Amino acid sequence: MAKYIYQYKNWPQFTWDESRISALLGEVRNLQGKIAGKMSFLGFSERDEASLISLTIDVVKSSEIEGEILNYDQVRSSIAKKLGLNIGGLKTIDRNVEGVVEMMVDATQNYQKQLSHDRLFGWNAALFPTGYSGMRKLEVGQYRTKEIQIVSGPIGKEKIHYEAIEPKKLVKEMNTFLDWINGNVNLDPVLKAAVAHFWFIIIHPFEDGNGRIARAVTDLLLSRAEGSPERFYSMSSQLMVQKKEYYAILQKVQHSDGDITDWLDWFFLCLKNALIQAENGMEKILNKSKFWKIHEGSVFNPRQRIIINKLLDGFDGKMRTSKWATLAKCSSDTALRDIKDLLDQGVFVQEDSGGRSTSYSLAPF
Repeated sequence: MAKYIYQYKNWPQFTWDESRISALLGEVRNLQGKIAGKMSFLGFSERDEASLISLTIDVVKSSEIEGEILNYDQVRSSIAKKLGLNIGGLKTIDRNVEGVVEMMVDATQNYQKQLSHDRLFGWNAALFPTGYSGMRKLEVGQYRTKEIQIVSGPIGKEKIHYEAIEPKKLVKEMNTFLDWINGNVNLDPVLKAAVAHFWFIIIHPFEDGNGRIARAVTDLLLSRAEGSPERFYSMSSQLMVQKKEYYAILQKVQHSDGDITDWLDWFFLCLKNALIQAENGMEKILNKSKFWKIHEGSVFNPRQRIIINKLLDGFDGKMRTSKWATLAKCSSDTALRDIKDLLDQGVFVQEDSGGRSTSYSLAPF
């Protein structure tokens, strides 16, 4: 069987082909700058909303990669509460949601703080507040004391995907890793985030939760790279989209003799895709901000504000009277009056079809 990267004498001295990754890293840095520039045109409330959306998606998708589905509204409420944002109607929040959120908020909002053994133990404990994963009791808030294999397939026909570093070496391995994370390494911060993600996954220091913690470490280092706790894109969301490739590239490079060019190349491409998605999303946020600036003197009732915001957020389908009544929880007559008022104000336009299928959209602004 092929050796693992940590079994070579030069471990953990990583190498890469600068000529293969420099152009892609440059594109990533350029996109980060463009998004930061666009966000600077927004007011505080819009920036808070954009960051809240990105953080919520990041938490939800990072857990989804591991097969755990979290309630989006609970995650959003938990993050808003921890960031001191008033979003109204806070949900009752499950303990497991609170734990994942605590880790991600600590990683991004306290990105300047040193990463330590105790901080990682806290993150791991937060992920498993009961000390169990399903029915399985875990070693929580400490490095594992057991050998670990990542396997798939039925009992008796398991396929081994990875055998982790033996437990007795973990403290030494993590000391080296944390010294490197906290030290002034002469490395582009985004490149550092990519190396750290791979390195942590290879060490696999905990019995469970390694993937989510690796992604939290990545978010911490990306926040350091941008010098800001605000998140306007989600790396975990893109990793979920490219999940099969994610696992495949990790499995391939885990047998490297120290050259991690393939991993870095893949990571930067994935990050670039995440930034492109975010840039497209920014257009909606900027559009929404522009609309409300234009109409700051206009009078809209609460139902009209709800529907206008849904349309600005990219509502899918035609806006008809019946749809308005359903979304705004009002009668058809009230919906028609609301729509007529917006037509009179020039905020809505009627689309070509008539009769029962008459639909409406926002007028160009």
